[in-house]
Amino acid sequence: MTFAAYPSLAGKTVLVSGGASGIGADTVRAFAAQGAKVGFLDFNADASAAMKAETDGTVDYEICDLRDIDAMKAAIQRLEERLGKVQVLVNNAARDDRHDWRDVTPEYWDERMATNLRHMFFAIQAVAPGMIAAGGGSIINVGSNSWWEAGGGFPAYATAKSAVHGLTRTMARDLGDHRIRVNTVVPGWIMTERQKELWATPAALDKHRDRQCLPDLIDPIYVVRMVVFLASDDAAMCTASNFMVDAGSI
Repeated sequence: MTFAAYPSLAGKTVLVSGGASGIGADTVRAFAAQGAKVGFLDFNADASAAMKAETDGTVDYEICDLRDIDAMKAAIQRLEERLGKVQVLVNNAARDDRHDWRDVTPEYWDERMATNLRHMFFAIQAVAPGMIAAGGGSIINVGSNSWWEAGGGFPAYATAKSAVHGLTRTMARDLGDHRIRVNTVVPGWIMTERQKELWATPAALDKHRDRQCLPDLIDPIYVVRMVVFLASDDAAMCTASNFMVDAGSI
């Protein structure tokens, strides 16, 4: 598979959260192929080092736990010192661990919000001043269609992901005067290695195909193509919107 080439991305500083695996890893690869200066955040040191080695050292990274906001902000600052001020932010990191609503405690609920939502806002807060000084930027938040589909089995995750859309809309308004665009990419069920290992049983896949308009399962690369487009100047008038990559799932 090949990407369109976006000249406007060459040399731009891109920050991806959760960049060592899944959709995030393919996002890092894609921006590197566009000639961008790519930095990513992740808590998996081995996977992060492997990603850097795979790209011949052209990407950079910092290890941090995104639930620790101070640590995340310090990691972003270190990356900006090495790569330059962030011009494209991809808020990708999340975990869709299954949980029964009967078992959810206040502590677990708060941890899920910290894992799937809170860091997105504070990453925006950290990079927006640099974007303002530069005269613009692009922020892409990765949502989920799980709550639109009324998916069950992960109420805290679905709630956090629904809130991503509210975050996108309000920050698009607050940052729009500075020509900073904020959008949500909304994946359907994406066939990452994690999904294949944990939940993509033959029966589940058959049921899921029945919900899609298109018969093919969705590889991460299709989500990444939308992310890269929204980061480019080709999407200069796109903001405050949801961009679905779900094969017409209902």
